[in-house]
Amino acid sequence: MGWWQVNADTLAESRFVPSALAETTASLMVLHRGEAAHPGERAWLAAHLPAYRERLAADPLTALLVRAALGRRWIADFLTPTPTGEAGPGDGEAAFEEELARLRATPPDTARADLTVSLRGPLPARLDRSDLPARAADLLAWVWRETVRPTWPRRRRIVEADIVARTRQVGQGGWAAALEGMRPGLRWLGGSRLQINAYDNPPREISGARLLFVPVTPKAGWVSWDLSAAEGAGESGGPARAGAGGVTGRASGGTRPGPVGAAGGPERSRHRYAVVYPCAGQLADPERTAAPEPLGRLLGPARAAVLVLLDAPKSTTQLVALTGQGLGSVGRHLKVLLDAGLVLRRRAGRSVLYYRTAVGDALVRAQGEPAGRRGGLSAKHREKTSE
Repeated sequence: MGWWQVNADTLAESRFVPSALAETTASLMVLHRGEAAHPGERAWLAAHLPAYRERLAADPLTALLVRAALGRRWIADFLTPTPTGEAGPGDGEAAFEEELARLRATPPDTARADLTVSLRGPLPARLDRSDLPARAADLLAWVWRETVRPTWPRRRRIVEADIVARTRQVGQGGWAAALEGMRPGLRWLGGSRLQINAYDNPPREISGARLLFVPVTPKAGWVSWDLSAAEGAGESGGPARAGAGGVTGRASGGTRPGPVGAAGGPERSRHRYAVVYPCAGQLADPERTAAPEPLGRLLGPARAAVLVLLDAPKSTTQLVALTGQGLGSVGRHLKVLLDAGLVLRRRAGRSVLYYRTAVGDALVRAQGEPAGRRGGLSAKHREKTSE
């Protein structure tokens, strides 16, 4: 199995961060795979997959590049640059362009070398050219513009809600609890060891590096590293599987990460390692959290949305992130729901978590039942009792 040696300071200083480019790359992987992980993703695929396939059909060279870069067991390193973690709030456009510029600036020789790794064999003659990074960047720009940016505010809210939930898990149960179920093969082994996948790779010493955790809404994930801030010989990354949790890495101009136990120099603090993982399923699938229209008429659409989201305990911060409503509005809705006996609250550390009562569950669950069965009586039985 592949694992990283992480000391306490590195883990304590690690951060959860959003990345518009990682979100777009994960979306490209779903388009390439052509299979949805949940109903919400199925609707997104139905809306965008035909245009994506049409674009690649009109550009066979880029289609060949995508197939080569998203190999069956490897992802080409240059396609997944490690996020910097410096993106600020906003619509994501500036952050996306800044991250994409790093990909576009990849030296052609590096891109070709990365493709031989993802292909696990020689580079096809048609890909022996210098415009591969530009072509990949142009395709990602198209995926962002046509399929991600229109829904970026909602995606960003889902990502932020996942960050809030993971951060709370760290505070309540430590890193082992937060990492549990994050992505296949990832878990805390103890003894300062973080397992990143189930592949038989040599361990990597990353103590002193910047460790980032990057949630994305599609069902995709990978790990990557960037050692380009340091001096020394370079090394390219390891095995990957798009959507199943892969590995990419670049040490262009960077020191080779030493084996476990190797001494790290002062430049190690400028290394970056990232774990990209899919958001929790109940957050990423909008159809699982959409308020039924009859419930919206009963409670009001905004209040109904809050009630539906409370199938699992959530804080007001998470509800604000998921709904896009203001803190004051969410607070007022929660008070009404509390007074009506539809939700309860409990304290968990520094957070107050809200969750549905049995009555609230029954109210939401009734929206999915035929009208004649609501309330536990069949239509036939009600006809008899009314005679």
